[in-house]
Amino acid sequence: MPNNTLPTTYFDDVYRAKSDPWEFETSPYERSKYEATIAALPNERYANAFEIGCSIGVLSEMLAQRCDRLLAVDASELPLQTARKRLAPYKHVSVEQMSIPDTFPDGPFDLILLSEVGYYLAMNDLQRARQQLLAHLQTGGHVLLVHWTPFVPDYPLTGDQVHEQFLAIAGEGQPLRHLLGQRMDTYRLDLFQKQ
Repeated sequence: MPNNTLPTTYFDDVYRAKSDPWEFETSPYERSKYEATIAALPNERYANAFEIGCSIGVLSEMLAQRCDRLLAVDASELPLQTARKRLAPYKHVSVEQMSIPDTFPDGPFDLILLSEVGYYLAMNDLQRARQQLLAHLQTGGHVLLVHWTPFVPDYPLTGDQVHEQFLAIAGEGQPLRHLLGQRMDTYRLDLFQKQ
């Protein structure tokens, strides 16, 4: 496992090789996971949502139905070209290139979604990102994490390590409350609320 956060060039290379490398548009697994992600959202609508790692925007389009405003970002510009086309009909959605934690948008957000992204960060960068999420999440707002759990040699962290970092600051006297935990064969989903 590498010790450093994966650079933007890693993702540029992946998307140069294939425009939909994880088959977000066609995979029944991804469709099912996205449906579970949307179903886990406790609020019918969110005023200002932030999606970290939107890729080509398949989940973003589903999320757009539930948000008054949505900022969808990805570290690589290449998938964002597809995301912008897909999300063009949704005038309340902004798509930007951004690398967390080096850049973080102004909030406050009432929903932050970190899906299939946290394990690309080194532990110190994940902890920085966690602090930024907390700082830009309004009280009562939700953080939803969804990550692949099998080990991937290229990634600095596992999905479980990402979720454990958030569970470590959840509970009595902590900034987050753990509302929901689901574990499937190959991914897990955890929902938190800022106290």
